[in-house]
Formats: sequence, structure tokens, C-alpha cells
Amino acid sequence: MATKEGVEIKRYKVQYPISAYTLPQEARIHSVSFDEEYLHLELTDGRRLSVPLWWIPTIHNASPEEREKHRISRDRTMIIWDPEVCGINDELRVIDYLGPIGSVKDV
Repeated sequence: MATKEGVEIKRYKVQYPISAYTLPQEARIHSVSFDEEYLHLELTDGRRLSVPLWWIPTIHNASPEEREKHRISRDRTMIIWDPEVCGINDELRVIDYLGPIGSVKDV
């Protein structure tokens, strides 16, 4: 197909319908682990996410033993450290690490 400018536009048949693709519907935590540099999350839909510990000062500055004293929230969307159980008082929402949210002032 040619346009007025003489540029040809090619059309391609879509090989698979959108219904054939797996698209994440929600972000739910399956498991949590740590190494020296990262917090690793495995989500229930198979995605894996690694967050640098230095992004999270309370976790970065905690001992490896204290980091392990977390629990996953009932709805599986947060990691929670209870200050009555460990030296960390923090809650992390998985959705906050899946894309930009603007500045901290916007939260």
C-alpha cells in the first residue's frame, strides 16, 4: 500500500490473539529470600523480582538473621517485620517495586 509521499506501509497478520498471552493480573508474593545485596521475591504468577537492599535502609542496615524474621501478609501483597519479634519495624508493598510511582512526595 503506498501513501501520497510514496512510503509503503506493510501490514502483518497477528499470529496469536491477545487471549493466548499470559498477562499478570495481580502481584502476590509466593516466597522471599535474601543474599548480601538483594531482596528476592518470587510472585505467585512466576515473576521474580530482585530489589537492591540499599533501596530499603531498614533492611539494608539489619543483620541477615533479622531480615529473615519477616512474614508475608494474609493477602500476600506485603512483607512485614514486627518490631516485637525482631529489630526491624517495616512493611514493604510488592507493588511499590514493580514500576515507577513518582516522587516520594506523591505517596
